[in-house]
Amino acid sequence: MADFGISAGQFVAVVWDQSSPMEALKDLVDKLQALTGDEGRVSVENINQLLQSAHKESSFDIILSGIIPGSTTLHSAEILAEMARILRPSGCLFLNEPVETAVVNNSKVKTASKLCSALTLSGLVEVKELQRKFLSPEEIQSVREHLGYHSDSLLSVQITGKKPNFEVGSSSQLKLSTTKKSSGKPAVDPAAAKLWTLSANDMEDESVDLIDSDELLDPEDMKKPDPASLRAASCGEGKKRKACKNCTCGLAEELEKEKLRDQISSQPKSACGNCYLGDAFRCASCPYLGMPAFRPGEKVLLSDSSLNDA
Repeated sequence: MADFGISAGQFVAVVWDQSSPMEALKDLVDKLQALTGDEGRVSVENINQLLQSAHKESSFDIILSGIIPGSTTLHSAEILAEMARILRPSGCLFLNEPVETAVVNNSKVKTASKLCSALTLSGLVEVKELQRKFLSPEEIQSVREHLGYHSDSLLSVQITGKKPNFEVGSSSQLKLSTTKKSSGKPAVDPAAAKLWTLSANDMEDESVDLIDSDELLDPEDMKKPDPASLRAASCGEGKKRKACKNCTCGLAEELEKEKLRDQISSQPKSACGNCYLGDAFRCASCPYLGMPAFRPGEKVLLSDSSLNDA
């Protein structure tokens, strides 16, 4: 019992399950009561009833689970979280559990590393493995009877974890400095300040040469660039000239004007000059027959059927 660090006046919880031999449980409780004395207390809890227990937070200094010789207790994540809750700050948990040495998918028995990870996720720190041993024939039989698990690669490990020295949800005031920081500007080298300072008197000094911004431009910079020189290398190249989607070089406008000229030139020309006056003044073969009168020079588009009929 000295391995668990139990002393007089401490509150200890012993967790057992159906695999725990009753005689061994009674012997363990008697030894613990002798160690804790009258000022301490030893509580015995069934693991299946632990979640329904009325224990308050930070109730025990030490929790022993599966420590009873012959026990084959498995600890779920909920059970480990409840044990961490009822432990006092800096309290310790000691547990024994059968583990797998081989990786088995969907196994109810965890490996030693997964068991240590489960204790860490429950909120414990300084989790470490204390002991590892082979299962006794009685323990192997107990695993088969109470857990319904058959494996030849089982070991029994003893693992401990410690609760942090603060309670879940506790708060602490931060000590912030109340002294005001100096708002003074950093010292400036007088020589450097004088170097970059320009006063009105300096502007009147004839020795100060000011550069005219217009002199920075060459005559070539003042000329308007040729639109053809602004086009990209591949703009308008190929058998069919085509402007870019967001044309900015003027090719789109140029192609639009060419298209308009082609449409105007494709329209039939009036031989008599009276086509715009209406059907009363048009000849029998006029392509504008049946169309309303229009102004001279106004753009009139004829459909292909009108041109074929004409």
